[in-house]
Amino acid sequence: FTAPRGGVGLPWGGPAGVLMAQKFLEISDLHAWYGESHILHGVNFHVNEGEVLTLLGRNGAGRTSTMRAIMGLTGSRKGSIKVMGKETIAMATHAIARLGIGYCPEERGIFSSLTTEENLKLPPELSRGGMGLDEIYAMFPNLQERSNSQGTRLSGGEQQMLAVARILRTGARLLLLDEISEGLAPVIVQKLAEMVRMLRAKGYTIVMVEQNFRFAAPLADRFLVMEHGEIQQEFTQAELPQRLAKLHEYLGV
Repeated sequence: FTAPRGGVGLPWGGPAGVLMAQKFLEISDLHAWYGESHILHGVNFHVNEGEVLTLLGRNGAGRTSTMRAIMGLTGSRKGSIKVMGKETIAMATHAIARLGIGYCPEERGIFSSLTTEENLKLPPELSRGGMGLDEIYAMFPNLQERSNSQGTRLSGGEQQMLAVARILRTGARLLLLDEISEGLAPVIVQKLAEMVRMLRAKGYTIVMVEQNFRFAAPLADRFLVMEHGEIQQEFTQAELPQRLAKLHEYLGV
């Protein structure tokens, strides 16, 4: 296995005292539908506690649908989705969130009529350990500078930071981040990369959907390539150089 960076949540186990990673999320034979459309076809993967995993693939490959299925936001699901060993396939979305999962969708969902700070104070506490405003502002100084600005007055990058920061307020420890770099200026994308590194250092478990391979490549411990609602490839950060030719074939990068 690939040990998560930072050594978070790694109990000792096995006959020879081998370090074993605890699975935060484990998905087995996951199928999902939107109405009559069968969109996921037997997805299998896991995410270790403290790990950063990136889902790669072309548009329509099933990456966002996988995120939504984890949260119970697709029409129907079949298979197994375990969060810290607890089966969630039959659970409602609000109950899944209370297990410590935060979903940052591509559309961000900022409340435009509220200020930055009001947006931050709005989410409920899902589990203990959420970041306080001081800690949020230390990580996102831009948001502190714009704390009294309405959502409509924030730049795209500031809105993206706010969308992630709201999740951190809830106490979520597994973050599902969908295309957080899309459409943003390179300098903002670099700030978001620094944010991901900081969150990993703090022990968060992160699943990212990314079209921007250059953004995702240095950040993830492991990569999954999706196509037609299935996982086609899995490889580690160390294996990335040997997989670039195949990635060109799948992604056109």
